[in-house]
Amino acid sequence: MSPHFLEVNDLDPAGLARVLADATAWKHDRTAVPRLLEGRGVAALFEKPSARTRTSVEVAVATLGGHPIQIRAEDVGIDQRETAEDVARTLASMCDLIAARVFEHTLLERMAAVVDVPVVNLLSDRAHPCQALADLLTIQEVFGSLEGRRVAYVGDGNNVAASLAFGAALSGLEFVVATPTGYELDVEVVERARNLGGVIEVVNDPYDGVRDADVVYTDVWTSMGQEEEAEVRRRAFAGWTVDAALMKAAGENAVFMHCLPAHRGEEVAAEVLEGPQSVVWQQSGNRMDSVRALFALLLDEVSE
Repeated sequence: MSPHFLEVNDLDPAGLARVLADATAWKHDRTAVPRLLEGRGVAALFEKPSARTRTSVEVAVATLGGHPIQIRAEDVGIDQRETAEDVARTLASMCDLIAARVFEHTLLERMAAVVDVPVVNLLSDRAHPCQALADLLTIQEVFGSLEGRRVAYVGDGNNVAASLAFGAALSGLEFVVATPTGYELDVEVVERARNLGGVIEVVNDPYDGVRDADVVYTDVWTSMGQEEEAEVRRRAFAGWTVDAALMKAAGENAVFMHCLPAHRGEEVAAEVLEGPQSVVWQQSGNRMDSVRALFALLLDEVSE
């Protein structure tokens, strides 16, 4: 297993199972959370702003006994004031873990290549693996297990969908990605997930996608950094809103998930986001529980 966590499949199935088990146990018994970071620091580098990611990381580190240090892009000036490699070496000389939310995935790879402390991807243009951990934890809580459950992702085949595909493959979920033509999940991602043993379908109709789904999942149509494409994307995704009719097609026992922030009236109708089938706030809270368990696993692996 990799000492770093740049994508979900840096964990093996056993590692993923341990993260979910520890997250569940510690969520229900705070006294069981180990103080693995007592007297130690964790660097949290943010090129992109975030509410859930920053809060989840800071609370996770604090409850593990450590000190979270938020570093903004302008604080370090990566590849302007100094290289990504030099930033990583500096942070690793003082901190026991580096977590970073960045625009380009290659920056994470460069940092991970030169340090021994774990580097964790909090979001990049290619992946959002910590979100996928929270998603899996939520589905497990709702249904009791993951094996054989069917997740329908409706919308843009983006980084969130990619990480969820890998998470599904490692955990026994069936995964279907429904996107408009031209916005499909990258073929390489689909093949990699299938090579991990994943059952993945790719369709271009939202109603085909949600048929027999246990979970209907969506994300914004325009991600951060794609603002210039917003109007083009709104036209391309017309008819792809997850509304009451689409949820009805999935079935009354299906739940709705969204990684947030949500644009009501675009990718999801307000009545669905706020409705009885929505578990988005449970999912949001699970960001902290899952990342805390991930940090603990990575720190254990490094110390062995």
